[in-house]
Amino acid sequence: MMDLSDTQLKMQKALVIIQDDLTSIHTGHATPALVENVIVAVYGGNQKLKILELGTITASDSRTIVITPFDPSIIEEINKGIQIANIGLTPVLDGEVIRISIPPLSEERRQEYIKLAKQKLETGRIMIRQLRHEVMNQLKQMFENKEISEDDRHRTEENLQQLTDRFVAEIDELGRRKEEELLQI
Repeated sequence: MMDLSDTQLKMQKALVIIQDDLTSIHTGHATPALVENVIVAVYGGNQKLKILELGTITASDSRTIVITPFDPSIIEEINKGIQIANIGLTPVLDGEVIRISIPPLSEERRQEYIKLAKQKLETGRIMIRQLRHEVMNQLKQMFENKEISEDDRHRTEENLQQLTDRFVAEIDELGRRKEEELLQI
């Protein structure tokens, strides 16, 4: 019988990618996750780094993100990088920190974000199904080459389907929670 632990690991990685992707959708509440993965060209464009590598990111209250660069000389580059990233946030230089006020979400914007979240979730489901498809092809090939019996193939396919269903259910739960979060006022 085929070991599915490698497939499970790949599905887990896909789930983590989706979780990270969903945190980038802002809910009207200040959270460092909204900007920490924004890539900024610094030191004259010689290096491209994520904001979390360039400074401390905090939420000073439920509507304000504060970025304190480790190197104050790159504050302008970080500011410009956030603007270029086009994530719907407007940074403001305030001495040696960057402040970003998170505007409350309009109903229209909430619906746009829910739609975006659903697209990201569907991408995750596709990743999981693609992994299942690859293993099914391997099983078919192994069976045709008489490396496994029909019973082993059938049992492994059942286990694979259970694994797939579990991860799709986890993605659905992430989506449900994100939608709930977006609809909170």
